[in-house]
Amino acid sequence: MTRKPSRRDFLYAGYLGGVGLTMADLFRMEQAKADQKFYESKEGTAKSVIFIFFPGGQCHQETFDPKPYAPLEFRGPMSSIATKVAGGRLNETLKNTAQIADKITVVNSHTHGEAAHERGTHNMFTGYRPSPALEFPSMGTVVSKEFGPRKNLPPYVCIPSQPNRFAGTGYLPSSYAPFSLGSDPASGSFTVKDLKLPGGVDDKRFTRRRTILGAVNDYFATREKADSLDAVDTFYDRAYSLVSSKAAREAFDIAKEPKKLRDEYGRNSAGQRMLMARRLVEAGVRFVTLTYGGWDMHGNIAGGIRGQMPPFDQAYARLIRDLDERGLLDSTMVCTASEFGRTPKINGNAGRDHWPKVFSSLMAGGGIKRGSVYGLSNATASEPEEDALGVEDWACTIYKCMGITSDKELMAPGDRPIEIVKGGKVRSELLA
Repeated sequence: MTRKPSRRDFLYAGYLGGVGLTMADLFRMEQAKADQKFYESKEGTAKSVIFIFFPGGQCHQETFDPKPYAPLEFRGPMSSIATKVAGGRLNETLKNTAQIADKITVVNSHTHGEAAHERGTHNMFTGYRPSPALEFPSMGTVVSKEFGPRKNLPPYVCIPSQPNRFAGTGYLPSSYAPFSLGSDPASGSFTVKDLKLPGGVDDKRFTRRRTILGAVNDYFATREKADSLDAVDTFYDRAYSLVSSKAAREAFDIAKEPKKLRDEYGRNSAGQRMLMARRLVEAGVRFVTLTYGGWDMHGNIAGGIRGQMPPFDQAYARLIRDLDERGLLDSTMVCTASEFGRTPKINGNAGRDHWPKVFSSLMAGGGIKRGSVYGLSNATASEPEEDALGVEDWACTIYKCMGITSDKELMAPGDRPIEIVKGGKVRSELLA
């Protein structure tokens, strides 16, 4: 008779205690892998997605939708430049992005009705308006559920860490949660939770064992039992293959990149986070979320943009070129987003306030049209004038490129079927 596994059974794999993937992470990945036989989605044009999020509400007028002919109180204090796309203009700080505009789509007609940070963030990470009854899963979590791991790598990774709770699992099980690096790749002491196999006994052994024991306790608190000792053995075999695989572990080692390329991306948070994202999708990660900057600019908007936009501009343009040079851009979608835009008029503090009626983003690769400007805001950038793009349609289009049917129903607690996205449609005009 096969006995049930105990906590002691789990601890025989104590040598895994020092890896960056904690036992809890490995349990989640194993569960996702075990569920893979039920997946129905088929990979689409976008084999991977890099989702760049600007927390705080990035102003569209001082980034991707300048209004050079509007009155000064709407135009703001900064100038604009032409791009490689006929009629396209960007903020003066986006010189590098202007030169790769023929490879991307600028969206200038995003819209929703949520002017609060948390509610707007929920919109952009999930494709749903917030509900008091249910928290919806992030797009990365849905991708994790639908496709599972590839090449022994986590399907969903956050750089440097999960930025907010809406980037998490929502009503779906924790087995689909993102793996967070835990530190900034731009840091001189960057490590991914000490992602290495321990080389014998050292002074960290107690900490490692304590971490394992805590994870095991969490595991037993949320899952009644493992099916058999064979299942436990299978788990450890797969867990070991994950962390001992040279290719899997090296995916997280940004030091493997040539120094020249690291310099070209920029030795800062924007540059090294985007370079790490490229390493991860190239290695097999399906969905990478990274955050950069703080964009809640109620005052001194010109100073804020000049301080934060140039590093993004350098890194983003290099990321798009890098993916293209490696033959990965057609299979890797790169999206930017923020929770909302900023008010049409400059306020008394030389800044702009929250404004969800219209805002901008970038989309590139993975089946998205190249060299395009989608949608149009009105003359004062206060509302969409053409092709308003709601969050639901935007999410449906991303899912379409990944091969996920957005009206497929997932099961929420209480056996309640919920559509991945409700009421949206694919915007074919965005597609190549």
